[in-house]
Amino acid sequence: MAFSGGLDSTFLLNVVHNTLKDNMTAVTFNSPIFPREENIFTLEFCKKNGINHNIINIDILGNTEFVSNKIDRCYTCKRILFENCLKLGEKLGITTVCEGSVLDDYDDYRPGMKAIKELGVKSPLIEARLLKEDIRFLSKDMGLSTWDKPSMACLASRFPYNMKINEKQLKMVEEAELFIMKLGFSCVRVRLHDDIARIEVSPEDITKITAPDLREEIDNKLSQLGFTYITLDLKGYHTGSMNLTII
Repeated sequence: MAFSGGLDSTFLLNVVHNTLKDNMTAVTFNSPIFPREENIFTLEFCKKNGINHNIINIDILGNTEFVSNKIDRCYTCKRILFENCLKLGEKLGITTVCEGSVLDDYDDYRPGMKAIKELGVKSPLIEARLLKEDIRFLSKDMGLSTWDKPSMACLASRFPYNMKINEKQLKMVEEAELFIMKLGFSCVRVRLHDDIARIEVSPEDITKITAPDLREEIDNKLSQLGFTYITLDLKGYHTGSMNLTII
């Protein structure tokens, strides 16, 4: 099964492994579009729990359709990821591939869901009609450390549609978000608009991040990373904010 290290996939992996034991494997995709911290977590989680784990290196930036970042970018990406996952399954003699989307995912524009269905990949949490809040409750009950983990999406989602994606700017965004999170903000997005960084944090953290000392520290760091202008979204973090122009 596909394992990103997020709340939903960690819960699903725990259930699948408890049920199938060694008759399954977790699959994590390694690419510049995925935060390194998340991939490190997947390695440590699988090692700690004795879960078979495979890493697939994906050259997603070598795909011109993906890099061009049209509104169906997520479809292109999911096709590439899960086609590779299915190929690995064939080699390992595994006939079923599953992933951790939940029912809430239909509330946003997610063209990747179409690719998942086309390839016959299973989404057990959707089939069970489970919501994000259900996964948090069940994860806490199971003692999973991810029960209160903020939602995470690939770094390409920080780019406005039609703005080409490149590795340098992916790293800028990744390092900016990691820096702000280490300052004590659990939910962070740094959206890229040319040379502008638009920071989103939880609405309740807006007052905290505008404190003079933190504001100056963040401004200095993001300027060093290559951003010319550093701004704060007064609405706060909101899922799929880059989709507002197409919905």
